[in-house]
Amino acid sequence: MEQIQLLRPAGLVLSPAFSHVAIVPPGATTIYVGGQNSVDADGALVGGDDVAAQSVRSVENVRAALAAAGATFADVIRWTVLFVDGVDLQAAYGAIAPLLASDEPPLVLGARVAGLGVPGALIEVSVVAAVVR
Repeated sequence: MEQIQLLRPAGLVLSPAFSHVAIVPPGATTIYVGGQNSVDADGALVGGDDVAAQSVRSVENVRAALAAAGATFADVIRWTVLFVDGVDLQAAYGAIAPLLASDEPPLVLGARVAGLGVPGALIEVSVVAAVVR
């Protein structure tokens, strides 16, 4: 079976943080992880008003969700990251960058929003992963 391809085509910005195109071959299993905030198993917000701490916990929640589906960060083809307007993006990305480093980075969509569904949440992360079995 073919492998998943992450492309950074000529003529588009070359970033070490993201690719532009993902090609998932027929027969791959696609995994969708819904929005994850910085909450513990009881639904309590973790990290207070520290966006770096909330970012790490949100990404760890994504890791747990992927593991339940038999996937890892290496299988992620697209990250969607929502930040509450006004948070320190460098602190947020700086906290999670070491967890996500890759020679073939996935696609990334980041956006600032007015608010999130979990009171006090500063970040929400969702992913799409694909596994060739």
